[in-house]
Amino acid sequence: MKIIVLGAGVIGTTCAWYFTKAGHEVTVIDRQPGASLETSFANGGQISASHAVPWANPGAPLKILRWLGREDAPLLFRLHADWQQIRWGLQFLRECTPGRTRDNIRSLVTLGIYSRGQLQALRAETNIQYDHLERGILHFFTDPKEFERGVRASRMMTQFGLKVDALTLKQCLALEPALAPAASKIVGGTYTASDESGDAKLFTERLALLAEQHGATFRYLTNVIDLARTTDRITGVMVRDSTGATSELKADAYVVALGSHSPLLLKPLGIHILVYPAKGYSVTFPIRPGRLAPSVSLTDEAYQMVFSRLGERLRIAGTAELDGYNTELNQARCENILRRALELFPDVGVRSEAQFWMGLRPATPNNIPYVGKTKYENLFLNTGHGTLGWTLACGSGKLLSDIVDGRPNEIKLR
Repeated sequence: MKIIVLGAGVIGTTCAWYFTKAGHEVTVIDRQPGASLETSFANGGQISASHAVPWANPGAPLKILRWLGREDAPLLFRLHADWQQIRWGLQFLRECTPGRTRDNIRSLVTLGIYSRGQLQALRAETNIQYDHLERGILHFFTDPKEFERGVRASRMMTQFGLKVDALTLKQCLALEPALAPAASKIVGGTYTASDESGDAKLFTERLALLAEQHGATFRYLTNVIDLARTTDRITGVMVRDSTGATSELKADAYVVALGSHSPLLLKPLGIHILVYPAKGYSVTFPIRPGRLAPSVSLTDEAYQMVFSRLGERLRIAGTAELDGYNTELNQARCENILRRALELFPDVGVRSEAQFWMGLRPATPNNIPYVGKTKYENLFLNTGHGTLGWTLACGSGKLLSDIVDGRPNEIKLR
């Protein structure tokens, strides 16, 4: 079967890998000059099944009201006269009930565990290297009430098959000694030993090369213009190459993995998905020689920031800004991330060496991605992974490969 995948981020590239391994003729189209140059470029680096508590939860509405207008808010809504944002926000509020939150946690834990297992199998098969560490993820808390809520959530995740342990301050420091300068602020933590970390960009680049070696074709510097269709099928994809020439590419099946831009392509087809761009930020700097830097991947629950060691670099990522498709880098939010990092780890890096980045993460109101069929029999979706694209990429790619080939899925997503 000929399959065209739209998007060469971590989601589209893992799709291409699983389709190619299944024996299909695969072409991947991306507007950038290489793989993983947009949202996958500098994310938080965590393979975090433990990040299963969605943004939409019973405590979220009050927090968001308190955060309105604060430039350093972990989740910042910039309200626009935008019907897509309004629809997204209303559904977000509906997802904040205890029952829906519990169901969404169950789905995210299930997909997270499955995806991590697929990544481990891929790594064993290919020996792919991407600065990965298998030392787990520690969520640390600075507020006693938030710690109590975190422990309750960890018990729920444990019920759904993900072992999460509650740790005292002493246990947190024993696990990650680099937290010692922040000891006076920390009240406890939750730890998932089975979680991992690694460089999503490096993984995606190297997996794209492996997919090419197995027969996949990557067409870069190519913009997707439109999808041609009949009543029930996609008949081709219109593209424009770097010279400005347009052409129509044809396949037996088409996959939309364009992240935040997926709804823009799908809307003319009468497919209205609730995916909205959530602008995220990261800071990366080289670790100073001889300094004690974290090797356990960390999540700072108070600031909703994650810390991952990537070789001799420290990556700090976090915050979400719902501001449409605005790609302007907000210096104040970057500085806030850097300030918090150096407050927790004062000697680990040099401020002047920090590299700032932002990306539009494709968020759904309940954090659960769209993976599967559409009303067109040969058009499939793999989008809406939000902050968990790197975590869920391999599982989503394998699930979609099974769906396209008509094989039973190994897990139930929703």
